[in-house]
Amino acid sequence: MEKESQLENLNLLYSQLLQQSAIPAPSGNGLSFIKKKVKGHIYWYLQVNIGNRQTQRYIGPDSPETQDKIELEKKLWKEAQPDIQKRKQLIAMLQAGGVWFVSHNEARVFELMERLGFFIVGGVLLGTYAFNLYQNMLNVRWPIRTANTPNEMDKKRELHHLKMGISNQEVNLKEAVFHSGYGFFEVRTFKTKETLTTYRFLAQEIQVEILTHQTEANLNQPLYLKSLNTFATPVKYLDFLLDEIQPAVMVARSGIRVNVPSPGRYALYQLVISQQQEAALPLKANNALEQAEQLLSLLIEKKTETLLSAFNAAKARPDNFYSQMLRGIQHLPEALQHKLRLNFFQNEQNRTELNRTEQNRTEQNKTEQNRIM
Repeated sequence: MEKESQLENLNLLYSQLLQQSAIPAPSGNGLSFIKKKVKGHIYWYLQVNIGNRQTQRYIGPDSPETQDKIELEKKLWKEAQPDIQKRKQLIAMLQAGGVWFVSHNEARVFELMERLGFFIVGGVLLGTYAFNLYQNMLNVRWPIRTANTPNEMDKKRELHHLKMGISNQEVNLKEAVFHSGYGFFEVRTFKTKETLTTYRFLAQEIQVEILTHQTEANLNQPLYLKSLNTFATPVKYLDFLLDEIQPAVMVARSGIRVNVPSPGRYALYQLVISQQQEAALPLKANNALEQAEQLLSLLIEKKTETLLSAFNAAKARPDNFYSQMLRGIQHLPEALQHKLRLNFFQNEQNRTELNRTEQNRTEQNKTEQNRIM
């Protein structure tokens, strides 16, 4: 009972932080203004610090207009301090209570992505970071696995690999950031002159990979995203995640506002991923299936409508996403499969599809056994 009360209290604190994070609180953390003298003229730059790495973005020549703009930015930082301090108090209580949170260096990268405007224009956090963040959103704690298992070691390697997805849409990023209330200056994070989709920060400790939906027109080559002035790796079925997202907040710094896929869609997507990588990357397939199992077990008890919406979206797709999802279900524990049948496969057509998939799986296994013998 005491544990349930503690979880409920943490859920209230998280909800409060999420609500407060909806109001921009511009921070000058890691940002500074510097001026340079070139051929007798003075120019201003915004300097961004990421660990030992420094990048500079040109602002303009020294003038009353440039100086006024800089002072307005500093004023925003100062005015946001009381709100930032309140949020930091919530952060401290949440972290002390045992919620999931990221390290100092990881938080710095998320903070820069927020300030860049990535989440403002629809960018979405994916992968293990999103899965871990669902713990705080759904008020649950995932089971702790044995640290020396191969699957857990694979998770640790992935932990510092930030996967972020975004649609290839026409967005004026500069305009979006300006109207967001986060500040007046663009904070560029990526190298824009190279065809890169993965960027390394803090002595290569943290990688950020930009992903987008794969179409017939962009099957293998990196796709240029005009909105971010960078490239992204096309990924099959990613639109299933990007089509329904919701806000979340990282319990770090002063609360970093991000977007994540609907947990129902994420669970079904992981079922599909487990089938795509079953032969080539068995560790990743097992990891995807494990995440799907944990989320489905929770959602089917507490968020049935969320899961039903995701199932309907999967079934409505014209591609083979739904059939691969059905194959993934066959690898779940029997008790969970039974619950899914009762809740989502009650009509005759759905039962027939699921039974056909199960029959095909059985026949494939028999064929494989005969081949081995």
